[in-house]
Amino acid sequence: MNEVVFPRGTDGRRSSSDLGRAVVADALRVAEPAAADAAAGDRDWRKGYLRHFRALVEAGLDSGYTIAAAGLDSVHRRMVVDRAGEDIPLAAVFDIDAEPPGTVTVTGEEKPERELSVPYKGQILRGDSLSRQLDAWVTTGSMEASCAAMVREVAANPDWLDLTDQRLVVLGAGAEMGPVPATLAWGATVIGIDLPRPALWARVATTARRGAGTLIAPGSSVETAGVDLLTGLPGVARWLLGMPGRLVLGNYVYAPGSAYARLAAAVDALCVHVVAERPGTALAFLATPTDVFAVPGDAVAQSTARYRDRSRTARLTHLVSAERLLTPNYPEGADPGIADSLIPQQGPNYALAKRIQRWRAAVARRAGVPVSFSVAAPSRNRSVTSNRLLAAAYAGAHLFGVEVFEPATSNRLMAALLVHQLRNPRPAAPQAWTDETVGAAHGGLWRTAYQPRSALGLAALRGLPAAVS
Repeated sequence: MNEVVFPRGTDGRRSSSDLGRAVVADALRVAEPAAADAAAGDRDWRKGYLRHFRALVEAGLDSGYTIAAAGLDSVHRRMVVDRAGEDIPLAAVFDIDAEPPGTVTVTGEEKPERELSVPYKGQILRGDSLSRQLDAWVTTGSMEASCAAMVREVAANPDWLDLTDQRLVVLGAGAEMGPVPATLAWGATVIGIDLPRPALWARVATTARRGAGTLIAPGSSVETAGVDLLTGLPGVARWLLGMPGRLVLGNYVYAPGSAYARLAAAVDALCVHVVAERPGTALAFLATPTDVFAVPGDAVAQSTARYRDRSRTARLTHLVSAERLLTPNYPEGADPGIADSLIPQQGPNYALAKRIQRWRAAVARRAGVPVSFSVAAPSRNRSVTSNRLLAAAYAGAHLFGVEVFEPATSNRLMAALLVHQLRNPRPAAPQAWTDETVGAAHGGLWRTAYQPRSALGLAALRGLPAAVS
């Protein structure tokens, strides 16, 4: 077995906290040595990580690319592969001689859709109804104007939905937020990779048959399809590199707890290897909205105006809580502002895994690799609603100006953004943070009146009845 694992510490343990602390400190060291020392010296990483991940964004306003490169270098330098009890460097896993898996193919039975449609609250939005809803989402602050413009442009160019000139590799084929349902409906060839779980692949295969495209997966049959990327990197890499056509390597993987940080490192190593072996390969990522981002001044202005107009009840709640609840999202006039939507319940491994993806998107785009990157809308997917507090908070979020989308709505919108960015690749901006604001569908977290963590408990309290019903 060749398993991607954390390095051993001086005490012999493999610790996700030690890895996260070291990587964040290494990334900060190139821009803010004092902040790096603070991260390296934080002994309670599970509670302390929030401020250090915010520091990465603050320091990255002027040094985003440098920080991203240093962070990725630290991940690849530190993470290892356990090969029969011996630790070898992460990159060395691709030197292992491994037999590629077989291939199973599922063909769709329908005609390809050639009009962009988005399910939303029991309706199918298309044409004018979609355009009106995009306007509404921008007005309420659920998405940035650039996001609406990109979706609108895809709707106006339905020929873009024909992705037969691409080979879309979906790492995490069963992900609710992934593009598999939409792109198969449009007739794409999707190379799907996910864990070897028969129920998962039965669901994905059913989606493929109801679509118009072709699903290709590792395995000898649908029942035996799948591979664990934590242990199967050498064979998967060889299998992927044997696929014809231009690859678009999409990272939609998720795993609970510390496994997510390991999986993020494994997938990043796979991306680096495939891009090196197959120049012209594109990369695709979805960022979580529950993270820290630098945001433009107009988002700060809308948030600040909403805070000034808050209700009397909100003002009283702020006062009686000793100003801990319903605090303003930004200092007035900040430009850019720091939208800090990290949620402690998701934990430091989740934050690190998602930050690795953001770093790779920035570094790859600057190196000239075609990149699709979008901040995804907060959604009621299984990984969120499995946590009772988060499920309750999402149910009550609308009371604080945040819209939480159904997965079916989110994955159609995100698939449209993927199409737009594949058809309209753009060069890297002078500062990495500005690229992350393009096409963002954050559900209103950037433009709400309140700092999200200061409203989280109240949202959960108000949403609890709906979450448990």
